[in-house]
Amino acid sequence: MVEQFLGTWKLILSENFDDYMKELGVGFAQRQLGVLAKPKIIITMDKDVITIRTETIFTVNEISFQLDQEFEERTIDNRLAKSIVTKDNDTLIHTQKWNDNHTTIKRKIVDGNMVLKHYIPHCSYGIATY
Repeated sequence: MVEQFLGTWKLILSENFDDYMKELGVGFAQRQLGVLAKPKIIITMDKDVITIRTETIFTVNEISFQLDQEFEERTIDNRLAKSIVTKDNDTLIHTQKWNDNHTTIKRKIVDGNMVLKHYIPHCSYGIATY
């Protein structure tokens, strides 16, 4: 199911993340902190509830959810979103919707690393490798 994602992941490389945050409407100061933060992501599962905990030196954000079920999420940049996480083969697809906007985060294991691709329709994207 999602076993390959379980564990602790530390950021190795981040590309275009400032552009992605800018498209989300994140302010300059918070983007600077976002670029400096070297997050650690901890993914656990208890029965059918998956928890993704993101820790930085600045903040901690945690979401818990069941696959294919919508939930409310307070994002690390403080957006209140209706979110859903689905699985397509070996990819976790996390969609966040707020104020007529949406973004998608795709998580995949590649060569022993977790790769996150952040998408905004018709705009830039960011890639993070853990």
